[in-house]
Amino acid sequence: MKFYKSKSKFVFMLGTLFLSSQLSFAVVPTLKSSDIVLPKYNESHQLATKRVTARLTNSHYQKFQLDNEFSQRIFDRYLKGLDRNRNTFLDSDIVEMRQKYAGKIGDQLNQGKLDIAFDMYNRMMKRRYERYEYALSLLDKEPDLSQDDQIEIDREKSPWATTEAELNKLWQQRVKNDVISLKLKGKKWPEIKKTLVKRYNLSIRRLTQTKAEDITQLYLNALAREIDPHTSYLAPRIAKSFNETMNLSLEGIGATLQTEETGETVVKSLVKGAPADRSKKIKAGDKIVGVGQAKGPIVDVVGWRLDDVIEKIKGKKGTKVRLEIEPEKGGKNHIVTLVRDRVRLEDQAAKLTLNKVDGKQIAVIKIPGFYIGLTDDVRKLLKETKDKKAQGLIIDLRENGGGALGEAVELTGLFISDGPVVQVRDAYQRIRIHEDPDVEQVYKGPLLVMVDRFSASASEIFAAAIQDYNRGIIIGQNTFGKGTVQRSNSLNFIYDLNDKPLGLIQYTIQKFYRINGGSTQLKGVKPDITFPSLIDMKEYGEEKEDNALPWDKIPPATYSEQGKAREAVEKLEPIHIARMAKDPEFIVLNENLKILEERRARKFLSLNYDKRKAENDKDDAKRLKDLNERFKREGKKPIQDLDKLPKDYEAPDFALKEAEHMAADLVSFYTKKASDLSNP
Repeated sequence: MKFYKSKSKFVFMLGTLFLSSQLSFAVVPTLKSSDIVLPKYNESHQLATKRVTARLTNSHYQKFQLDNEFSQRIFDRYLKGLDRNRNTFLDSDIVEMRQKYAGKIGDQLNQGKLDIAFDMYNRMMKRRYERYEYALSLLDKEPDLSQDDQIEIDREKSPWATTEAELNKLWQQRVKNDVISLKLKGKKWPEIKKTLVKRYNLSIRRLTQTKAEDITQLYLNALAREIDPHTSYLAPRIAKSFNETMNLSLEGIGATLQTEETGETVVKSLVKGAPADRSKKIKAGDKIVGVGQAKGPIVDVVGWRLDDVIEKIKGKKGTKVRLEIEPEKGGKNHIVTLVRDRVRLEDQAAKLTLNKVDGKQIAVIKIPGFYIGLTDDVRKLLKETKDKKAQGLIIDLRENGGGALGEAVELTGLFISDGPVVQVRDAYQRIRIHEDPDVEQVYKGPLLVMVDRFSASASEIFAAAIQDYNRGIIIGQNTFGKGTVQRSNSLNFIYDLNDKPLGLIQYTIQKFYRINGGSTQLKGVKPDITFPSLIDMKEYGEEKEDNALPWDKIPPATYSEQGKAREAVEKLEPIHIARMAKDPEFIVLNENLKILEERRARKFLSLNYDKRKAENDKDDAKRLKDLNERFKREGKKPIQDLDKLPKDYEAPDFALKEAEHMAADLVSFYTKKASDLSNP
């Protein structure tokens, strides 16, 4: 008996050892759940909450009651911010939180209490940790990608999982999709596993980097965005960045940074003439792996949040910062010491280009945003166009999301002699007309204004005024449809004893209207001549928002047209359409539009690798063919595969080239018209 007992014990021990050896290879998080600690809010966060709530309930254009029904809506919007794809919480979590919190939000906001916000966020962090822990466990072995399962592309309106098994299935699908995405890039399983282990662990680590102001901002924006899509609370750090952007100036080293999925901070671009550029020791593509001040240690910043890295690099003019650089093309890491300086964000400033097109000198002024000082910059550029004898002008407002209302009014004034530019109506139905501040018309020549779906707010004010005055032709796509005006106010008061910054609030105070009385809200500005676009008009734009303010109109202002630009539309449009029909770039664009329309109709994505690879290979083959045909037209050598395409390759802006041809056509139209008038 002793022998058998001993043997049995021996067998059991062997089994335990074998099991332990198996578990030692299991993929587990590098951090424990106990490492995920909820940050604590303080009096500053409470004070900011009270002031945001008071300002919005008393001063917003859209009057509302912070009652039980509105509290329920805030709860839903906050929940959306915590679990947009509905793959973190269980339905039981939602039921419990709704019963416990939803009806109390309004009262707590008025009192400056943040318990609900932090309790819900805490539950989200725990659930999120569990999800990534499960995702990591799935990487123990390579998943089977030969089945016909699929993943739902957009789960924003799907029901929450009712059981953990359902939730696990969602994450099995997610992990499979991540594996397929990397496999399609030519990665083998060992490398894929290593990448995903690092990615999921980094996601867990970022949970530990959550700050109290992050949660406060997310929660207060659930309140703000429930009123309308353009009202928001900016926490102190974000508020500082916003002010720097509006003034196109900051104190730092002059580098645009981005975070890789591996957690490393990469230099995307350098501002010409700024400290980083002047050093000649930092290049786009280099990685910043450590940051130190003039004295003290270099701190490892791999895995840090991007805004934390930026905050550590930025500083007062004249102070020093040391960066540990990992070169893009290999080699040893090295330390670069830079003296911070005031940096003007030139890449966001208005820029002028001139080209000879169809024998005409055409100027293009690209305006990325309506920053403070824009009109003065454009005034100088217009003088340059005159000095260089430009015959036609394009104002390019594509992807210009707006900015300062005053700059939109003054910029319009450069192209008209005088008169109203925009009308605004406040919450008390009072209407104010913003007039051109001077009678000088700086530019009187042929004018095109180029817009797209992302041209919004101040861009729409300018485009609408130019269109209503018949001063220029609007070309491109229908604009965004944002017809509201926001005010930015600091939450700090002069008499505050606490000098800690509380952030700022942007809230809607007015709606603006064209001088013809119509609103750009929801409808936007319709171009006189349209261009095709890969942008889904239904997916982007004000009309997509569930709580956008309605379209309406007011009486027109008193004004007279100051041009006859639209007379040329009838002549220009057929030429434009015929030219696009023959242009290889527009032909390819239309082919891609058809493919995209088919893809947009999908609700699910296959998780069968062979099917995905076949589709991916087909897409790559088409892209390679289209690129090589473009290179042939440009006199360049073809490439054998897409991996040979330089990382910094930028496709030509063929839409702008077509706009330049249209500008040349417009110049010819005016020249012929003048000739006809002089020779009756």
